[in-house]
Amino acid sequence: MTDQDEKEIREILKHAVAPQRHTELRRDLWPEMLKRLDQRPAPVPWFDWALAGLLGAALIFFPGAIPALLYHL
Repeated sequence: MTDQDEKEIREILKHAVAPQRHTELRRDLWPEMLKRLDQRPAPVPWFDWALAGLLGAALIFFPGAIPALLYHL
């Protein structure tokens, strides 16, 4: 790639990507983050419990799968 090609690519990129304006935050986000942390956690969906049950049953009936499962974790 020649120097002229690099200059052309830089110019194309400068025109394609607009410069960022107003990079400063308009407000402090930490108080809102603390509010979200204090909220009640989301409930666990029923299918997560069903999958955990199926995994437990599979490990009881097929104990040879335990090393393979631990290998993939």
